[in-house]
Amino acid sequence: MKTLNEWFEEYSVSHKNRTNKKIHYICVPLIFFSVVGLFMSIPSQILNPLASVHPVLANWAFIVLVFILLFYFRLSIIMGLKMLVFTTICLIGNYIIAQSLPLLWFSIAVFTVGWIGQFYGHKIEGKKPSFIKDLQFLLIGPAWVIHSVFQMN
Repeated sequence: MKTLNEWFEEYSVSHKNRTNKKIHYICVPLIFFSVVGLFMSIPSQILNPLASVHPVLANWAFIVLVFILLFYFRLSIIMGLKMLVFTTICLIGNYIIAQSLPLLWFSIAVFTVGWIGQFYGHKIEGKKPSFIKDLQFLLIGPAWVIHSVFQMN
């Protein structure tokens, strides 16, 4: 099993261009946020018992994020905690947006814009996205962005 630093080193190989990095700092969180919104858009009547705790928990995004967070915590407790904060913001943000907009269509639009930005960034970089080599990089990308943002002075 690769360590978090090994994942970051491998991910960084195709993310050296300054413009591409800036695009990733915006687009990766947008894509993650939109995927949470897409999962929240799936009907979840069987999860209604969780609604008695809080409605933000009674959706498929919450269930999927529990497993995703296990992936991050397995790599690093600190990264797991950072991603826990980020995923909580995504859940609450999507819940708020769903109160006034159709969440499915909003999420599709954000997802599309985010991926257009990503592919444009990789065109500038001149390298293929890391996830083409290994799908786990779809989970490493958000952690790499969070890590990079916390490393900036």
